[in-house]
Amino acid sequence: MRKEYDFSKARRGPVLPVSPGKTRITIRLDNDVLAWFRGQVHAAGGGNYQTLINQALRRSMEQGGEPIEAVMRRVVREEIQRHPLRAGRRRRGGAA
Repeated sequence: MRKEYDFSKARRGPVLPVSPGKTRITIRLDNDVLAWFRGQVHAAGGGNYQTLINQALRRSMEQGGEPIEAVMRRVVREEIQRHPLRAGRRRRGGAA
């Protein structure tokens, strides 16, 4: 290792260029979701968990399925049932 390095000709940016048709993003996923995808790759003996996530998203797009509004309504209803408002507790923004 050198004592000093010359960075005068260095450029900012990724070390590896992004493949054509791909976009580098930052995304936040729940730990358990990421662990599941990484586990799938490990169980298969290797690969790339990001590729699996991309495939899952593409499959969801292609299958169409439930409109996002219906999914959101269903999720909100499920959450309300799991966490009902207790008596005497006030909702945010006003009346109980």
